[in-house]
Amino acid sequence: MPLHEAFAHFNDVLQVTAMLELFLAEFLRSWRQFRRYAGEAVGLIGVTTILFYGLFLGARYVAGPALQLEDKIDSIIVGYVLWTLVLYIISDIAGNLQEEAQTGTLEQLFLSKFSATKLLLMRTLASLTLQMVIIFSILFIIMGLTGSRLTFTPVLLLPFITVLTGTYGMAFILGAIALLLKRVQQLIGVVNFILLFLLVTPTETWSPPLNFLAQLLPITPGAGLLRDLMARGESLSVVGLGIAIINGGFYLAVGLILFHLAERRAKQRGTLTGY
Repeated sequence: MPLHEAFAHFNDVLQVTAMLELFLAEFLRSWRQFRRYAGEAVGLIGVTTILFYGLFLGARYVAGPALQLEDKIDSIIVGYVLWTLVLYIISDIAGNLQEEAQTGTLEQLFLSKFSATKLLLMRTLASLTLQMVIIFSILFIIMGLTGSRLTFTPVLLLPFITVLTGTYGMAFILGAIALLLKRVQQLIGVVNFILLFLLVTPTETWSPPLNFLAQLLPITPGAGLLRDLMARGESLSVVGLGIAIINGGFYLAVGLILFHLAERRAKQRGTLTGY
């Protein structure tokens, strides 16, 4: 092996090792916060579950005995739990930047040897591993309360990854806005309600030309595949998976580009140190 290739390979190994160390450090940070504030996790599980079950009972009461949910309740559960996960990821990045700005440590975040994008991504991925415990707890409690029977197969991982990529794209878009404006609570709230509509509504059942529009909306193609697999017991559509991958990759690329431009703009304006 030529010397320059060996050096490049060694440099790649060092970068991967550094990223693993960063992930482990952020995971340890998330675990300590999770353990110290475990009551918040329990409260989140309780509030999220009660909110859904209250809506479920309300719908049954209004519709009366004529209500025929069949697989619809399963689809709604999948969308609702996905929305809970998406809400956490989006709020984590934008909220993290806003909190750093409020405490005066935002500039230190950008002075790290890692880029702010890598640092935030590793931080949210590390906390996501713990957040999945909460998400599955909510899912299984709701299934027990409603009598839902969802299908779980290893192939679910593929559309789930496309949902995550699209979600992180949206998170970095809001993070770019938070980096410039500092206060984005109201905007995050509006976006969360829009995403609730997109994730709970079965957009995959829309007829043309609305079904084409649904493929362009963020996260919806992957969410539709998860509903097909988990609620309806259908097989994975290769075409649908390809569309979901393109959709998630597009929004992730847009989010990263906008965040990079916002970072450069904030540095030019010298607003990283101010709130």
